[in-house]
Amino acid sequence: MTGTRVKGSGAGQASSRWRTWLLEGLSEQTARHPGPHATPQAAEKGHRWWRVMCLTGVDYFSTLGYQPGIAALAAGLLSPLATLVLIALTLLGALPVYRRVAHESPHGEGSIAMLERLLPWWSGKILVLVLLGFAATDFMITITLSSADAAAHVVENPFAPHWMTDGNEWITLLLVGALGAVFLKGFREAIGIAVPMVASYLALNVVVLGVSAWEILTHPARIGDWTDAMTAEHSSPWAMVGVAVLVFPKLALGMSGFETGVAVMPQVKGDPTDTWEEPRGRVRDTRKLLTTAALIMSCFLLLSSLATTILIPQDDFESGGPANGRALAYLAHEHLGEAFGTVYDVSTIAILWFAGASALAGLLNLVPRYLPRYGMAPEWTRAVRPLVLVFMAAAVCITLWFNANVDDQSGAYATGVLVLMLSAAFASTVAVHRRSRRRAALGFGAITAVFAYTLVANVIERPDGIRIAAIFIFAILVTSFASRLRRAFELRVAGITFDEVAARFVDGAARHGPLQLIAHEPREHSTRAYRSKEGEQREHTPIPGGGPVLFLEVFVRDSSDFTADVTVRGDEKHGVRRLRVSGPTVPNAIAAVLLALRDRTGQVPHAYFSWTEGNPVGQLIRFLVFGDGEVAPVTREVLRRAEPDPGRRPRVHVG
Repeated sequence: MTGTRVKGSGAGQASSRWRTWLLEGLSEQTARHPGPHATPQAAEKGHRWWRVMCLTGVDYFSTLGYQPGIAALAAGLLSPLATLVLIALTLLGALPVYRRVAHESPHGEGSIAMLERLLPWWSGKILVLVLLGFAATDFMITITLSSADAAAHVVENPFAPHWMTDGNEWITLLLVGALGAVFLKGFREAIGIAVPMVASYLALNVVVLGVSAWEILTHPARIGDWTDAMTAEHSSPWAMVGVAVLVFPKLALGMSGFETGVAVMPQVKGDPTDTWEEPRGRVRDTRKLLTTAALIMSCFLLLSSLATTILIPQDDFESGGPANGRALAYLAHEHLGEAFGTVYDVSTIAILWFAGASALAGLLNLVPRYLPRYGMAPEWTRAVRPLVLVFMAAAVCITLWFNANVDDQSGAYATGVLVLMLSAAFASTVAVHRRSRRRAALGFGAITAVFAYTLVANVIERPDGIRIAAIFIFAILVTSFASRLRRAFELRVAGITFDEVAARFVDGAARHGPLQLIAHEPREHSTRAYRSKEGEQREHTPIPGGGPVLFLEVFVRDSSDFTADVTVRGDEKHGVRRLRVSGPTVPNAIAAVLLALRDRTGQVPHAYFSWTEGNPVGQLIRFLVFGDGEVAPVTREVLRRAEPDPGRRPRVHVG
């Protein structure tokens, strides 16, 4: 018996230690999770914009590892023309949109937060949940696709041992597992890693592209072979342009870094005169960051597309070919030797792996920003480690689903990227329209239409992306609303303050004994309505005579909100003293006020209600959707859960 108890005690202690470790950081503020997207502490001053650009670069520039090969598969010999269309959309579409997003959302919330502010009530919340599904698709596929491409660089390296042959899947899973392990241990601010990593990677690409350009210029026949092949396939230059316009949506993953660019805004130093309300220096430098990154990437995209299309046989881009998923690495080995090629492979593997770290950090900051605040996730989702385990499990499933194939995942990746860009363009359009800037609204509207076409074309061509996104959206919606239902009877008030008049009313009434409060419908404003209500309650419920009665009224401001700070305001009108509050729901706000009154006066207050007429199921739905419904029983249930001691629990009377 004793041995059993000791064993059980040890197991309990082990379970407690495991829970403590797993939920470490639960009290951290949103957007202070470890990783590249973490908000700097107040004591930190941030970093110069060009250094922060490297955090964007690990996501944005790392696509050079696989983008040229995917472009060659999608557009064939027309890859450079399709890349030109992509560059035009980048510089004339995505860049202006995200420069506007940086202005509208200077603290790193991004386009999702813009739409949340623009759309009221439940419509805004549901749209955010859907966009979170697409954002999860974008970031999760970034993790799995980058790891898969890193695995391809490992397997294809000539110095790789023979037992790694055809090991793409298990190497990808190993890289994903290593990524999760780093975040479980604790991944800290990473600019010190990102700057040399991006600088060395871009420098190596300059060398590869420079040598490739020399190879083309010294063998001009290669250019003739390429143009002759294009002419043979297509009847005229206009036909080539038309085909390039039609196929460029398949190249859309080359614009993947813009959402990351605004997510890292809190890291930008800005000016000493910047304030929270007006961070002008941060906005200006973030726009420099976005513009510089877009220009650098546009040059690399065009040059790499030309080099790989002209110098690499088309068959080598096919699945299983030596250039599949690693076109620039193929050129590095081919023209600069195996030693330099291996150095290039190592640099590519590092930046691809770090792109996955950037994506995971983005998820760890995005999910806690919204779901717990909406009441649509348990509180443990504010902690890092449980979320890491959830995301890593999803990454493993995605890797196995796609067999760690880079080409097969590109459609899902492009879908996530394009939806976020479409949402940013639409949010920018609405924002400038509300400021009556007609020309800007027309411009952003045109960009929105182009992104909508690009998204639809991509989904039609490669529906895997929308399927993956649908799975994420379905999972988020179901779990979110299930969590909201489960947490509906929580107290749901962050803090309560009493204004001067309310405090005077409460303190004066408390001198006569426990507070007596009548819950009253705030739309009934007349002396007769108040007197009738008080008389009805005194008739049906045992309100003690002689003591003062306070009327408690709750206004529902936005029932889609989950938690809110509440201010109790007092006034005297129609011959009665009223305590008036605004909150997301009536019962939860009343319960919170009653508990605050108990703590203030040291006496258990009494609240008096009338039964609401109507179907109980309909009243429950009204409570869940509109925040009112049958107030009395819900208030009592909220109090029961918030205060387990019946002796200290505020009394609820119904007549």
